[in-house]
Amino acid sequence: MTKTAARPPAEAIALHPVQAPPPAGGRGRRRLADQARAYGFLLGGLVCFALFSWYPAIRAVVIAFQKYTPGSSPEWVGTANFTRVLHDPEFTAAWRNTLTFTLLALVIGFAIPFLLALVLNELRHAKAFFRVVVYLPVMIPPVVSALLWKWFYDPGAGLANEALRFAHLPTSNWSNGADTALVSLVIVATWANMGGTVLIYLAALQSIPGELYEAAELDGASLLQRVRHVTIPQTRFVILMLMLLQIIATMQVFTEPFVITGGGPENATVTVLYLIYKYAFLYNDFGGACALSVMLLVLLGAFSALYLRLTRSGEDDA
Repeated sequence: MTKTAARPPAEAIALHPVQAPPPAGGRGRRRLADQARAYGFLLGGLVCFALFSWYPAIRAVVIAFQKYTPGSSPEWVGTANFTRVLHDPEFTAAWRNTLTFTLLALVIGFAIPFLLALVLNELRHAKAFFRVVVYLPVMIPPVVSALLWKWFYDPGAGLANEALRFAHLPTSNWSNGADTALVSLVIVATWANMGGTVLIYLAALQSIPGELYEAAELDGASLLQRVRHVTIPQTRFVILMLMLLQIIATMQVFTEPFVITGGGPENATVTVLYLIYKYAFLYNDFGGACALSVMLLVLLGAFSALYLRLTRSGEDDA
């Protein structure tokens, strides 16, 4: 004999009514309102990018094919601006100095942050203090940093030559010598910008499993062998990414030659970006400045595309 389930009393049904699902149209309107609100927040950023990044870039490409002077109507001249810039003696010097600066920055400014990160990673005490000390130059405004180094390099009463005299060593012209000016600027740029790179390297080093170092030590590997066979292979993706970013950044060097050397001596520190400044604000030739900017844009765009490609491939491997 089967028993039928007891029905709940009518009072219980009245106290706990069944909630009807909201209509589909209400959910759609709510989702649409949320999306509209999100795009509203993004609109401010898009407007800023459009006004201060995209429009100037597009405008520069247009002016590169025009004879343009502020206050007068532009005149289309085709590729005349590019031809004039290519035949400028400073063009060759600017590109040579820029590429030399980039190469020296890779030799000096790429190895030193990696070595500092290795040292900081091995410290057992005062880690936070030394990280702050290494990162402190990044917090100094670039112009202030360049002015400090300009005084430091002064051949007369500068601290650099005073230290050399105290040690009974020959002094140098530093940023005032045609042979030493570019190296002096590389030292300034390395000191001012290596803090962030050191911290990125340090984060990459701390992500390496300790078991790999323990296995290498058990196999009798020395410190240099551990760095070569464990550290560098485990951080090769970060090293490659930072190398490309440094190439892109150093090819746009401007503050150091502008503040410390003024492009001299004898055009020894004129860079591409400094030459763009001279065309625009000293020669009043905005067409030539934009033509040179387009050349630099194409080169940096190629490096940026390579960076994005490697980043995407690294994410796929991960």
